[in-house]
Amino acid sequence: MTVKRIPAPQSLLTEPDPPGAKTLGHALGSINSRTRRQRHRALNAEDGTDQLLVSGFWTMAAGLIAGLLAMYAFGGIGPQGAHSNAGWLSLMVAMMSTPFAILLLLLGGAKWLRNLGLSRNAPVQDSRGRH
Repeated sequence: MTVKRIPAPQSLLTEPDPPGAKTLGHALGSINSRTRRQRHRALNAEDGTDQLLVSGFWTMAAGLIAGLLAMYAFGGIGPQGAHSNAGWLSLMVAMMSTPFAILLLLLGGAKWLRNLGLSRNAPVQDSRGRH
């Protein structure tokens, strides 16, 4: 099926819309962007992206708190390492959880971007499920 393009009258091409005017294109654009956001949220919840990002955030928070505790609350860290047993334990937690959190956040961010591309490229369906 071929679509015929009808040229727009010159007045439509030269006169801008008045400020604050809601056009049909603006309304359709907001509906399409709303459905894209909903599709993006559904994809993220479906394939575990949200869980990766939340887990990465909390693991990073735990690692940073453990590192700050080792530096300030448990005697500090010198050239030979921590100055107390609690400092060593806190330092080990920080050194294990921070790289793991970075990997979780990178994987979650990559999946989030992938889902964003999928939700933008997918055809928009109407309320009856038709394309």
